[in-house]
Amino acid sequence: MIHFNVPPYTGKELEYMKEAIGNHKICGDGPFTKKCNEWIEQRFGAKKALLTTSGSTALDMAALLCDIQPGDEVILPSFTFSSTANSFVLAGAKLVFVDIRPDTMNIDENKIEEAITGKTKVIVPVHYAGVACEMDKIMDIARRHHLKVVEDAAQGVMSTYKGRALGTIGDFGCFSFHETKNYSMGEGGAILINDEDYIEKAEILREKGTNRSKFFRGQVDKYTWVDFGDSYLPSDLNAAYLWAQLEKADEINNNRLETWNAYYDAFLPLAEKGRIELPHVPADCVHNAHMFYIKCRSLEERTGFIDHMKQNDILCVFHYVPLHSAPAGEKFGRFNGVDQYTTSESDKLVRLPMYYNIDKEDLRKVIDCILDFFKA
Repeated sequence: MIHFNVPPYTGKELEYMKEAIGNHKICGDGPFTKKCNEWIEQRFGAKKALLTTSGSTALDMAALLCDIQPGDEVILPSFTFSSTANSFVLAGAKLVFVDIRPDTMNIDENKIEEAITGKTKVIVPVHYAGVACEMDKIMDIARRHHLKVVEDAAQGVMSTYKGRALGTIGDFGCFSFHETKNYSMGEGGAILINDEDYIEKAEILREKGTNRSKFFRGQVDKYTWVDFGDSYLPSDLNAAYLWAQLEKADEINNNRLETWNAYYDAFLPLAEKGRIELPHVPADCVHNAHMFYIKCRSLEERTGFIDHMKQNDILCVFHYVPLHSAPAGEKFGRFNGVDQYTTSESDKLVRLPMYYNIDKEDLRKVIDCILDFFKA
């Protein structure tokens, strides 16, 4: 069986986890957590980066830092994972879904402004497949309407928009280090704070509402409960696992890009004949090969394609069911405007096996099997 995903492993993960155990510091904010935070800050230019227990809890923190109040509205795409929506529902917001662009599957920046009301508080662009949303226009809209921007960059680690790292453009950015992501700690994530005024608030929120971070920096002689908070700190064991991959971030990135380019080159003739659609990467964007997908011509063809691949022991999967059509989406939100592309494009999309160090023979088998399907 050729798996859809295999979690990344570089070879030093166990060594670093043993080191964490030897340090007698396996709870949150140990040495490896600090290394990962500093690496993210220095590599991507974030004002502050804090590892979290998941990409979902990074979004939870962002929603709370945006000071969402019951009845506030948040604009986001319907074509995303439930975590994007859940965080703002938990904070008390009403969800306002808008349509996507069919070329990138990202939120249509031209549909955002018409969805703004007097209750709108936040815009949440989701960088699908590690390809950036049109952030210049989104940030312009946000600034003119005095809105916060939370980048869901769960899939965007190492991707850029006009030279800027995804997650560092909005007020807050959220990464995921789940086992399905390019860099993994099993379960984990990070919040990037791009406005210095929110750094202390974020540290307090993450540390159960205490000013413990200031205490460890020697800024106060004791720490105490100062505001609402929760525990968003991952174990240093998880951070040790992640550190082994961040050390080889470029090697992992380049390896994935090789696979992505092999797929693209192999299927370009099919796309030129109109048999399938391939991913689109705008000129101002550099992507991280988080995923490779193709779009079939119909839902029926996609179903047949997935069955064909499964019969050949290759696991390919479709992606999100649009949130606005889900029971919770109907309960907690509404779709603004017309669903021109969200449902129809999601019905055609199928993801191919994509992971670090995929076996070359397996990759060849996937390609040949897909070419056989469309020849038939």
